[in-house]
Amino acid sequence: MLAKLQHLMGIRKKGHKLVSTKRYFNEILSQNSTQPVEYYKAIDWNQVEDMIDKLTWEKLTEQFWLDTRIPVSNDLDDWRTLSPAEKDVVGKVFGGLTLLDTLQSEEGASLMKDYVRTQHEEAVWNNIQFMESVHAKSYSTIFSTLHTKAEIEDIFEWTNKNEYLQFKAKKINEIYQSKDALKMKVASTMLETFLFYSGFFTPLYYLGNNKLANVAEIIKLIIRDESVHGTYTGYKFQQGYNELSEQEQEEMKMWVYNLCLELYQNEVKYTQSIYDQVGWTEKVKVFIRYNANKALQNLGFDPLFPDTAEDVDPIVMNGISTGTSNHDFFSQVGNGYLLGSVEAMDDEDYSKWM
Repeated sequence: MLAKLQHLMGIRKKGHKLVSTKRYFNEILSQNSTQPVEYYKAIDWNQVEDMIDKLTWEKLTEQFWLDTRIPVSNDLDDWRTLSPAEKDVVGKVFGGLTLLDTLQSEEGASLMKDYVRTQHEEAVWNNIQFMESVHAKSYSTIFSTLHTKAEIEDIFEWTNKNEYLQFKAKKINEIYQSKDALKMKVASTMLETFLFYSGFFTPLYYLGNNKLANVAEIIKLIIRDESVHGTYTGYKFQQGYNELSEQEQEEMKMWVYNLCLELYQNEVKYTQSIYDQVGWTEKVKVFIRYNANKALQNLGFDPLFPDTAEDVDPIVMNGISTGTSNHDFFSQVGNGYLLGSVEAMDDEDYSKWM
């Protein structure tokens, strides 16, 4: 029982001593396990150690949303115009995204909370974990609107058996389970900024062609979240990376590039398994290379691939750049969902506090 409680509270053994994996727990729990709790430390948002924690919390809460406020059924007319192959692609990419968001909510964001530097960082991860669950649930809203029960069952069976989808899920989760705090942050950044985007291509492509606007609106809201998640996690990685010795930094950098390349090689096969039937494979490969570079940039490293935004299909860039439609919170008019005026975070939001 004691061991279970220690695990739940983020406590691990080091020799015969108990050492917290959370720095602030040193102020909460006695280092001597035979002594009772000295006191509980309330989180104080008026005294923030890392201003990025506060900025990220505010950004995430400002852009809070729920899928139930978006009228996906308005896309049924567009859905009926798609070919069987196009419908198959839509089902598979959303099935894959559901699996990855499930992994991130159940494992990634949950485990990341054991390796935080501040109480406020844990609060941010609580927010991220919840929104990853919202993302995963949002795909079910799309499925239930556009697909039959039998089709949905087939999609989820496909996610269980596609070897390339399972490979990237297992690869990322292996890193999460390694309990290596820096490598976990790399894996999370790769997932949020890189691996999701082979799936995001489809709704953005249709949006650029004025189809499935409400489905795409959900995806754009998810992308808006993932952009903050990936940038924040990359920032936290850089904090730890900068504390490494020069040799350790070089070893970590090589590990990151090797991981990115391994994930890309698998992502190419995953892309082919989905998109060959509609002839979009080469366009998607450019898009995922572009986003792999963005993941590396979030981690503070140089790009691995030559692809830039100018190389991405302009139809997709048109879809991703279109501003989220604004309408009343209690309305379902239009295809947008905003609680307030929200802008994407950029590098300056982070650098000015570093």
